[in-house]
Amino acid sequence: MNRYRFGIDIDGTVTDPATFIPHLNKHFNKNLTLEDIVDYDLTKALEVDEKEFAEWMEKHEPMLYRTSIIAERAKETLMSWSRHAELFYISARPHSLYEVTEEWFHRMELPYDHIELLGQHDKLNAVEKHEVDIFFEDKHDNAVNIAETFNIPVVLMETPYNQMAVPNNVHRARNWKHARTLVDSIFSSVQPEK
Repeated sequence: MNRYRFGIDIDGTVTDPATFIPHLNKHFNKNLTLEDIVDYDLTKALEVDEKEFAEWMEKHEPMLYRTSIIAERAKETLMSWSRHAELFYISARPHSLYEVTEEWFHRMELPYDHIELLGQHDKLNAVEKHEVDIFFEDKHDNAVNIAETFNIPVVLMETPYNQMAVPNNVHRARNWKHARTLVDSIFSSVQPEK
């Protein structure tokens, strides 16, 4: 059987998109919910400048990633897919946080074949290098760029911050259960559990 290779973003995709919000609210004295985050650039919702936010992120990133909450049904979906596909996680996280990331995967008992931390949002080179057959993402421009550059299906995990128009090969998923249904229709040999 052909073994597909799935490219998967981590933050906001495997992790719950609201996972950082309690930390952001506490530090920046806000009362935000996920519905308030309508732009991927968090400085807009927080009303802080990029320098202040970058400094806060650099200081708190290890804690944020160590305490990330896994998205609902992500684990069971990824476990199911791992029997039929290779799971390549490609993230914008800094490479210096590889150990924190891998430790989280072990603690969450999540299957993986490869984890790559790029330290930047542009994932095109990594997608090309690893020859993924499908990609899972929450960042709108990444989803569109990957779909258009490689003509592969991309599953965009729906959030308030990625509601812009998408091309035909970008499939919006309401949640991980819906993502399984989409994948089943895209790749008939990857059978989701009923």
